[in-house]
Amino acid sequence: MNNHSQRLWKILCWNVRGINSDEKWNPIRDTITEAGCDVFCFQETKRQTFNSEFLRKFSPYSYDAFEFLPSVGASGGLITAWKSNVFNGQLVFQNGFSITVKLTAKHNGDTWFLTNVYGPCTQDAKRDFIQWLKQYNTYENDNWLIVGDFNFLRKPENRNKPGGDINEMLMFNDATSSLGLVELPLYGRKYTWTNKQPSPLLERLDWFFTSSTWTTNYPATSVSTLVMQTSDHWPCNITISTSIPSGKVFRFENYWIQHPSFLQIAQQGWEDVSTQHDKAKRFTAKFKNMRKVLRAWQQNLSSLKRNIENVKTILSLLEIIKESRDLTIAEWNFKEVLKSKLNQLLDQQRAYWKQRGKVRWVKEGDAGTKLFHACATIKHRSNLIA
Repeated sequence: MNNHSQRLWKILCWNVRGINSDEKWNPIRDTITEAGCDVFCFQETKRQTFNSEFLRKFSPYSYDAFEFLPSVGASGGLITAWKSNVFNGQLVFQNGFSITVKLTAKHNGDTWFLTNVYGPCTQDAKRDFIQWLKQYNTYENDNWLIVGDFNFLRKPENRNKPGGDINEMLMFNDATSSLGLVELPLYGRKYTWTNKQPSPLLERLDWFFTSSTWTTNYPATSVSTLVMQTSDHWPCNITISTSIPSGKVFRFENYWIQHPSFLQIAQQGWEDVSTQHDKAKRFTAKFKNMRKVLRAWQQNLSSLKRNIENVKTILSLLEIIKESRDLTIAEWNFKEVLKSKLNQLLDQQRAYWKQRGKVRWVKEGDAGTKLFHACATIKHRSNLIA
């Protein structure tokens, strides 16, 4: 995936246990805002119709596109809403258990499928749900995300008290395994539902699955819980990212060499701190000690960009003062010192970006990318003889 694909998206998944009461609208709106999500998937809305006017009662104006599954009387119901300035959305499939929407990111054209699920509670309906889930088509090369309140446990540990139907667990696990789904781990809590009793029963009923292709394309996807303000389910926030966390690798910055205190710090780091008699080991110990000293020194260095901005601000201020009066000798000398300091900082900045440019060239320069063509154009201009 290219750099334009590295984007952070969030999806709020929540069984709201009814959305018709005006007492719930403010807490729901606050949860959506806290999640900072681009899409929200609600289950058990207990509502038969939705329109833009009603959507405004519990969600910010930016969520202006949606698909919904009406409730059956006062039970069930789903809605999936998204920001139309972020995604183009298209309804792909819906039945009594789910809504599937195809979402296309406007900034880079990434396409993926989002299925919002609300599993039934009765035994007969659960068997029908499992049969449908086993036959669910998730194509191998598609990015697929399946979320919601499935009303199933996967193992006895998904309850804080003994109990649970083992046969249901086996059916559910068999269905997810036959589809080759990958479960997303939940951070923050072990359970997602409570009966809100003094000695509460807690269960994990909300689940989040992806296709195997999703894992490759969005490796940093994770799920965390938010504060429960209403309902008996905890709202869950799914964070989708393409960036892979990198280790804290020490990088020597070339512009450090031009820093006034660098030589003193480097000499301090090169001092022999090892009692090793072997010369190779002593040499290695010197480099390790220098790395340690430079890393500690780097943390106390102020931002190069901020220093340049501050110097420019003071120089601008002195120029403004010159318009109303002559500068004193001290102010004039100070201005000259600042100019010299700015030149030093700009030299350091040039070294910084020159090093960054080489790293970027190694990563992208040999590919047929926009960067390659831009660099070729720049070289052509510099070599052109007028």
